Amino acid sequence: MSFLSMSVPTGQSTRLFAAVLTLAIGGLFIGTGEFATMSLLPMLADATQVSIPVAGQYISAYAIGVVVGAPAIAVLGARASRKTLLLVLLLMVILGYAASAAAWSYSSLLLFRFLSGLPHGAWYGVAGLTAAMMVPASRRTQFIGYVMLGLAAANVAGVPAMTWLGQHMGWRTAFVFVSLGAVLTAVMVMLFVPATPGNKNASPLTELSALANPQVWLTLAVASVGFGGMLAVYSYITPTLTELSGFSLAQVPGVLILWGIGMVCGNILGGWMADRALVPAIFIMLVWNVLCLMLFALVAEWKWAVMLALFLLGNGFALVPALQSRLMSVASNAQTLAASLNHSAFNISNAIGASLGGFAIAAGAGWASTGWVGAALAAGGILFMCSSVLCAKGGKNE
Repeated sequence: MSFLSMSVPTGQSTRLFAAVLTLAIGGLFIGTGEFATMSLLPMLADATQVSIPVAGQYISAYAIGVVVGAPAIAVLGARASRKTLLLVLLLMVILGYAASAAAWSYSSLLLFRFLSGLPHGAWYGVAGLTAAMMVPASRRTQFIGYVMLGLAAANVAGVPAMTWLGQHMGWRTAFVFVSLGAVLTAVMVMLFVPATPGNKNASPLTELSALANPQVWLTLAVASVGFGGMLAVYSYITPTLTELSGFSLAQVPGVLILWGIGMVCGNILGGWMADRALVPAIFIMLVWNVLCLMLFALVAEWKWAVMLALFLLGNGFALVPALQSRLMSVASNAQTLAASLNHSAFNISNAIGASLGGFAIAAGAGWASTGWVGAALAAGGILFMCSSVLCAKGGKNE
C-alpha cells in the first residue's frame, strides 16, 4: 500500500491512515516547538536581555533535554503500552511548553526549554516504532518517514505560524500554541491509535544491551555529527536572513516555508531510497548535505540564491528516517531504546551545530560562516559512516 492509496482509505486502511496521521500531527507540534525557537531567537534574546549567541543556549538546553530524556524514558517505558507511553509524553510536552510561556528570566527559560526537550526524542522514537509495527518490514522506513512528515510539515506550516504569532502576539503566545497542539494530539491518540501492548520481555538491561554494539554507537555518531551542519545554519537563520540576505523580519516566515517544503520532499524520497538500498542512501544524503551547506555559505547574501539553497538544504532531512531504520536494524531486541536514541543523536547534533555556529559568529566570521561549519560537520558524518561500514565488514571477516 502506498501513501497515495492511504489518501482515500477504507476499512483497515482507514484505521492505519488515522493512526499514522495522528502520530504525524504530534510530530508537527513538537517539531514546531523545536524549530520555531530558532526563528524566535532574536525575540527571546531581547526579552531575557542576552545576546543572540548566548540565547542560542536555549536551543542547546532543549537539545540536552532530548539527549537525557529519550534513553531514560525508553528504558523505563519499554514494557509499557505504546499508547499509554505516547499519552504520558504528550502530557510532558503540554507542561513543558506551558512553563516556557510563563518563564521570567534567562535561567528560568533555560530550565523550561530543557524540560520541554525531555519527551521529544522518545515521542518520535515510539511513534516511529508504532508505525513500523503496523506494516511489513519492506515498508518500514517509508512509514517511519510518514510519521516524520509531521516534523517536516512543521517547517511548512507550524514554524511560520508560530513565528508569526511570536512577532504579532509575543513569544509567550507561540509557546502556548504548541502546548494546545499537544492537547489536541492527546485527544487524537486516545481516539485513533490502537492499544498496542508493550514488550513483556523487555527490561532496562535488555534495552541497555544495545549500547554494547559498536554499530549502534557509530550510527549515533553519524547522526550526532553529520546532521549538525543543518542545525548550525538553521539555529541562526533569522538573523542571517535579515542581517545578511536583506529580508525583512516579516518576510522570514515565508522564506522558511521553502526549507519546510524541501524537508517534506526529502523525507518522502529518502524513505523510498532507504527501503531499497539503506547504506548507499545514507551516503548519498550526507554528500548532498556537504554540497548544499557549502552552497549556502557561498550565496547567503543573495535573496533568490539563498532561497534555493534553503530548499535544497531541507531535502537533507531525508537522513532522519534512514538513520532511524538503520538503528532499528542493528539494535536487535532493544527497539524502543534504538528508536529513541536516534533523536537523542539528532539533538546532540542540534547542540553541536548551535554551539559551533554561535562560536563562529561570535568570533567575527560572519553569519554565512555557519554554512562552512555545517559542511565540515556533514563531512565528519561521512567519516563515521565509512567507519561503520568497515566495522561491519570486519565483523563478517572474523
